Amino acid sequence: MIILGGMIALMVMPVRAQKWEKLADTPQMGWSTWNKFQGNISEEIIKGIADAMVESGLRDVGYTYINIDDCWHGQRDGNGFIQSDPVRFPNGIKAVADYVHSKGLKLGIYSDAGTATCAGMSGSLGHEYQDAIQYARWGVDYLKYDWCNTTNINPIGAYHLISDALRAAGRPILLSMCEWGNSRPWKWAREVGHSWRTTPDIWCDFDSLRIFPGYTQFGVMQCIQFNDTLRQYAGKGHWNDPDMLEVGNGMTENEDRAHFTMWCMMASPLILGNDLRSMSEATRRIIMNKEMIAVDQDTLGVQGLHYKDRDGLQFWFKPLAGGDWAFTILNPTRQDITCEMNWQDFNLTDEQVSKQSTAFDTTVYKVYNLWTHKTEGKTSVKNKTDRRIIVRARDVASYRLIR
Repeated sequence: MIILGGMIALMVMPVRAQKWEKLADTPQMGWSTWNKFQGNISEEIIKGIADAMVESGLRDVGYTYINIDDCWHGQRDGNGFIQSDPVRFPNGIKAVADYVHSKGLKLGIYSDAGTATCAGMSGSLGHEYQDAIQYARWGVDYLKYDWCNTTNINPIGAYHLISDALRAAGRPILLSMCEWGNSRPWKWAREVGHSWRTTPDIWCDFDSLRIFPGYTQFGVMQCIQFNDTLRQYAGKGHWNDPDMLEVGNGMTENEDRAHFTMWCMMASPLILGNDLRSMSEATRRIIMNKEMIAVDQDTLGVQGLHYKDRDGLQFWFKPLAGGDWAFTILNPTRQDITCEMNWQDFNLTDEQVSKQSTAFDTTVYKVYNLWTHKTEGKTSVKNKTDRRIIVRARDVASYRLIR
């Protein structure tokens, strides 16, 4: 007897998380349909975005995944296997995956641990192993697994189950967990998924909430605030995820630059959400900043440290492989602020995670601006103000401190 349904399989198989390893040694990078298109998606859009990913050079700077979010679903067949919407995806998901793979990219897909997805499509509850088998057959490389319509379902059990199902299906698939941080997955999901959402859904605003009956969406600053206390739980293969990027969807250039920079400082997954086929030059410059991306993708695998606040500014440090540091001053206010820099104010040791020290009292670093791409002198071992930095409103000044 072949057992296909996830709930039946659970009765005969122990739940033991065995996620595929080596799929997210650095935070995953790619693009998702949701922030720009929501449910208005199609095979044509996915293929067009894959083309744009290659033609724009985004693939070559590290963006790998093309992720189909909610609303791709059709009905289940007579045996319970999920099918794609025949109108939106007339050639099926396998054909889309083949096209995406032909471009040197990978395909992601979306499901939900409950009875239905957030948009009311068929959820995976009771079909976990079947769905994992179907994704493997189609050539899927990434699964975002959501948490709508999950009354009386235990999240630890549900995510262990889908993780084991993906492993059993035999194809390496990255698992992006999306239960909004409700069950503190950073404390239990390291061996289960490759990333976990730490926040409610983001929306395209820098610093405000959008409140609906039953749920709230976060602006960029709210996502940062919730995510920045969890750095000890992030690392190679298991990342805190403050949600997808809204760069290019309507904020100002300053806000977009700050948004992108802080996701890189926090070692967050970089999942774009704009229309790559029609992005502005300003958007292109931000999301293709290779030196900023290198901070996110640094092989040391450490989430940045929110070290201190002063005069309306936030000061962040991120230890990097080889002894360098990324250093960012974030101005979340609506006015420009001038910062007087005395490097001795920032002698610190990252006791919590990396154990590395800035040692500004004994070590001189070259100060390289990650947005102007220019060297701006060196740090000083003396206790003095040696530079003044103007940090624009809702913007950042960001540097690589090079030994």
